[in-house]
Amino acid sequence: MKRSIRLQYNSPAVLTFALLSLAALFLGWITRGWTTGHLFSVYRSSARDILTYPRFLFHVLGHSSYAHYIGNMMMILVIGPSVEERYGTRGLIWAMVITALVSGMVHWLFFPGKALLGASGIVFMLIVMSSLAGMKDGCIPVTLILVLFLYIGGEIVNGVTLRDNVSQITHVIGGLCGAVLGLTMRSRR
Repeated sequence: MKRSIRLQYNSPAVLTFALLSLAALFLGWITRGWTTGHLFSVYRSSARDILTYPRFLFHVLGHSSYAHYIGNMMMILVIGPSVEERYGTRGLIWAMVITALVSGMVHWLFFPGKALLGASGIVFMLIVMSSLAGMKDGCIPVTLILVLFLYIGGEIVNGVTLRDNVSQITHVIGGLCGAVLGLTMRSRR
């Protein structure tokens, strides 16, 4: 007897996010960067500009290149499904939205001369939430402490010592959002 193989859309929030980001990347290629710069990047713009507010969310979908996209999506596709299973699809969507809003607004307020795009804040949020998933009976997992120390601490050091095109503050914000949201959602379950 022959078994049929079926595809399963096993992680709707993660897979939809990856597909939306890919669509944003293609739109950027088709429009020669116009959509990437005007829709999928956050930067200081007038509060009267109607596109300012959607950018607070949409910047996490934008990527500067295919390599940038793949770097973020590989981590999201590896870590995301287990986080989505643990916290639920709706919970993960809210965590992504809140992380995007917070990182977008912080960038808009405090970094007026630079544009931000990419899903690295979401990646760091997922890393921390994944570490929290192993928490039992009020005990803090050593893996969480190591993740916070190594990743977040490393990003703070890099933010002070390096001058590159990486927004370490977004990584820190993503990690902090992951810690707060993960603990909050965990306590509600």
